Amino acid sequence: MTYKLPAEWHEQSAIQLTWPHAKTDWQPWLAEIESTYVDIVNAITQFQPVVIACHDISVEQAVNDRLSSLGASKMVKTFIAPCNDTWARDHGPITLVNEAGETKVLDFTFNAWGAKYDANLDDQINLHLIQQPFVNLQQYQNVDFVLEGGSIESDGRGSLLTTEICLLNKNRNDQLSKQQIEDALKEVFHIEKVIWLSQGHLPGDDTDAHIDTLARFTPKGITYVTCDDPTADAYSALKTMEQELKDATDAQGKSYTLFPLPSPKPIYNDEGEPLPATYANFLIINGAVLVPTYGDNQDQVAMDVIQSAFPEHKIIAINCRTVIEQYGSLHCLTMQLPKGLIHV
Repeated sequence: MTYKLPAEWHEQSAIQLTWPHAKTDWQPWLAEIESTYVDIVNAITQFQPVVIACHDISVEQAVNDRLSSLGASKMVKTFIAPCNDTWARDHGPITLVNEAGETKVLDFTFNAWGAKYDANLDDQINLHLIQQPFVNLQQYQNVDFVLEGGSIESDGRGSLLTTEICLLNKNRNDQLSKQQIEDALKEVFHIEKVIWLSQGHLPGDDTDAHIDTLARFTPKGITYVTCDDPTADAYSALKTMEQELKDATDAQGKSYTLFPLPSPKPIYNDEGEPLPATYANFLIINGAVLVPTYGDNQDQVAMDVIQSAFPEHKIIAINCRTVIEQYGSLHCLTMQLPKGLIHV
């Protein structure tokens, strides 16, 4: 029976997080980001469990104490896994499913977005995860290929969406051609088509244009970032990306219904550097979609668009103003684990 990459809205057993701690780059914002994590956990556990990687036993104890005091701990499983950073979307496992509901964990190489940062600990987190007693590990494969979960999107019907800027970057798999990379993706994920976007990049993004900052599959089509300011740095690239999405077809040759998302007004850090605030970085869970918000007047507009793309889901706002200080957002912090993999 063939294992395939499901869409994110495939039924989940849990969401994985990696908790921030004082030895990460979150140190200057540790209190604020921990509060954001609590908000995320509280939102998710209304619908399903959460699995949390903790740097050491002291972090694990502090996390359990904090969540227990808030009444969320019954839906949470923690485990110890030393970590450099907290971007579970990119160091976490990518899990396939088959028609019988069985799962297969793929463990790709994580090199911190082209060796930009240290990743020696993060690249080992999946090995810690699969040894936990709450993991129902059925199949596991270590894949000798650099890939981050935020760089790919599956529609669950045989198509993968990604960007050339990221997957063809020489800081990942420099020995492989575009065709070789496409062939590898088709083989490991058992998909029929790769949709390549040649344009699209947000100011402040250090992932080399991860697709989850730009365009996301939904059960009804694709949501994507737009820019209505011709003077903005991203304007031209996002217009080209929009046209590429209009021209795109799925594995069955059908066009996608498009749901354009607004962009918040530019946000900068204390050094005047742009931060990659994007509404496309939402998280799909069982029965709900968590949407990153930034205290901007476009927050509600974006939530309304996402509601139209997910009419059966509850839409929940998560304030991610602190998250973007480290150049990611909500989806980047999380990784979904399909039904059958985790038991709580």
